[in-house]
Formats: sequence, C-alpha cells, structure tokens
Amino acid sequence: MIRNVRTPANGLEFETLIDGREGAPLVLFLHGFPEYAGAWSELLPQFGDKYLAVAPNQRGYATSSKPDGVENYRVQLLAKDMLDLAAVYSIGKPFHLVAHDWGASVAYMMAFMAPERIASLTVCNGVHPIPFQNALNTDPAQRAASQYMRFLRREDAAKILSENNFARVLEMLSRGFDGGAWLTDDRRRGYLHAWGQPGAMAAMTSWYKASPVVVAAPDEAVTADPMAAVDRAKVRVPMPHQVIWGMQDRALLPTTRAGLADLCDDLTLHEFADADHWIIHQKPAEVTALIAAFIDKHRARVG
Repeated sequence: MIRNVRTPANGLEFETLIDGREGAPLVLFLHGFPEYAGAWSELLPQFGDKYLAVAPNQRGYATSSKPDGVENYRVQLLAKDMLDLAAVYSIGKPFHLVAHDWGASVAYMMAFMAPERIASLTVCNGVHPIPFQNALNTDPAQRAASQYMRFLRREDAAKILSENNFARVLEMLSRGFDGGAWLTDDRRRGYLHAWGQPGAMAAMTSWYKASPVVVAAPDEAVTADPMAAVDRAKVRVPMPHQVIWGMQDRALLPTTRAGLADLCDDLTLHEFADADHWIIHQKPAEVTALIAAFIDKHRARVG
C-alpha cells in the first residue's frame, strides 16, 4: 500500500510516495512537468514486493519545499536533492533510478555527479542534454516543437497557466494522439490539487527559467551552444541504461536521442509506435514489465 511521508533532504523537505519494505533495494521514480509524484501511483505497487519504490514530489512541486529565486532551480541542485533523498532510503548502497520528462534531466545529472551510486537508469521519453541541445540547434522540427519552453520562461507564465483552473496545463496533458484518454476524473483532481498548492506553478516554471538549454525562435540564427564546451567524458552514462520511448511524442522527437548511444556504455532502447510523451500512463503494464525486467537483471549491482 502506498504511504505518503515527508522526507528531509538537502536542507529541504519532500512529500514522498512509498511502497515496499524498508531496507529493500531502492527504486527511485522521478516525475516530469507538469506532473507530480502521483504520476507513478499506478506503477509503485508493482515493485513493492521486492523493492522499496519511492516517488518524491521534487523541489517546487505540490507540497514539497519551494525556495525563492530562479537560481534555486538549477539542475545541479535538483540532482543533489534526489541524491540526498536516495541516501535516506538506500544507506551505503546503489539504487535503481527511473525518470520521465524533466525527471530525466535530473536523473542524467545524478548519473554524471554520482555514477557509483546508480545501479541502473531507466528513462521514459526524456533527454540527455547533449543530444537535446544538438537537436534544438540542427533540427527545425524539434526547435518548433520546443517553442513552449520559451513561453514557460516568461515572467507571467505561472499566472497564465493558473487561469481558468489550470485549463492550459490540463490541455498539455490532453494533447497526445489519444486525446488524453488516460486522464481520468480522479487523476485530474490529483493534478489540480498538486498545481493548486501555494507557489507551486511559479516554482515549477522556474525549472525552465533556470535551465541553460538554448531554444532559439524558429526564424532565429543559432548563436549559442552551452553544451559545446562540455567535456563529453563528464556527461557519459556508465551504468546500464534503458530508454523507453513513445514514438508519437510531439514535444520530444526522435532526433533528441541522436548520438545518445555514443555517450553510454550500455544502452537498451524500446520504442512504442502507439504511445506518446505520456507513455507511462498509456502503457503502464508494458512500462512496468520493462522496468522490472531491467532492474531484476541488474539487481546484483546493488550489492
């Protein structure tokens, strides 16, 4: 049964959903935008028999801590949050990491910062910063698909998104090829509750404002590449890495994965033709099975 607890980490406090036995190998689940920890509620119980499945609301989300200032939402800080939180539930042992969307950006940074602590990494429709920035610079279709990021960096983005009971945010979740059929009334209520927490939407959009990724306008010449000077050795993914991808994703096109294999020691890719960005909701049984098989295969790496 899923438990809702408060977890102190990195000087903050995180609302955390947990299923499983204390002391069992940790599987840490990281949500994206505009989701929250509840996005994993259908998957967590599937891991509680053998693992400790933990899904926190990350910095700024729902009732988790919301420090003031865009500078407090840099990805290095977000990664430190989750490394510290993982240490609470996996003392002295590596853990398995699963992430979606923005959660993948945090997960990749965790992999760069503390590779020895991560036994395996599963990403569902999320991007490594190097291929993503390259796609933004070289693929007009991806640049067009990412123009929403420019909107989310506006000072009035949170105010606009909060209007009419978060109508525009709900529309984001319903934009998929299936019309958002997965967004049941119960799920909608959960999202509205999370977004409606004081300061939540402003903090959530601060993730975009703090990101170094450059998204040029469609007709604008690319003049900056923040990833050009990055040492590729420092952004490798050395642990076993699995990518699960809904091919109908309209926000992240397949070009955002181009070159990813060159940055990984051990990459496995699974593609679903009949799923999009919200694959964890559209294909919960299939995603669960792939994650379970992958972490079972690499369970010995936990020690």
